[in-house]
Amino acid sequence: MKRLAPERIIMKKETLERIRKFTEDRDWDQFHSPANLAKSIVIEAAELLECFQWDNENYDFEHVKEELADVIVYCQDMLDKLGLDADEIINSKMDKNEAKYPVDKAKGRSDKYTEL
Repeated sequence: MKRLAPERIIMKKETLERIRKFTEDRDWDQFHSPANLAKSIVIEAAELLECFQWDNENYDFEHVKEELADVIVYCQDMLDKLGLDADEIINSKMDKNEAKYPVDKAKGRSDKYTEL
């Protein structure tokens, strides 16, 4: 798996501000209920999945990037709406995942934790 250097993984402050300004300038926060944002995340995720519908290897990389960006933007909108910190909720979930999927049982396996 190709990974970026750690300093390139975090969303830049300017990008985060741009996402927020986009919504604010259009007065769209009124439509951003948690339920509407959850629906939008799922819809955009489905559009991302559609990129791979008929071929797992020959896909339009630019289209994949656009759909992935849409998912990330809506996820950031949801974080803002709920007043959540991405690092905090991700690390909390990772703690739970690490407990459910211990390396000695899960390494190299795709089984659900209840089947390990």
